Amino acid sequence: MGSCRVVEDWEATYQDPIVLKESEELWLTGKSENWDGYVWVWAKNQAGREGWIPDTLIKTVADRNYANSAFSALELTCHRGEELDAIDEMHGWVLCRAANGSEGWVPAKNLQEIWPAPKALR
Repeated sequence: MGSCRVVEDWEATYQDPIVLKESEELWLTGKSENWDGYVWVWAKNQAGREGWIPDTLIKTVADRNYANSAFSALELTCHRGEELDAIDEMHGWVLCRAANGSEGWVPAKNLQEIWPAPKALR
């Protein structure tokens, strides 16, 4: 994707976030929230961890819900002025890598793109 600069501090919300494997069964509580125009739902994985996941991550088969791809809700604590590598973007959040190698999601509204990745890398 490219590089970005943090324009507003972000503190990771959950210390033990939900992690899903592709095709893992999950349970929905019925709780949902709109985050900047995107729908997030509260889910529970097989290990009992709970957290917000994008509504597009859910595949329903015979009244059972499954993750259609792997997902980790790990957030990245970052501070204004810090430069991060953008890895992926989903539902108003950007998966970033810090200079120390740590990775996690940061709200897109807290970031400003510095330069896009070369077309060959997109």
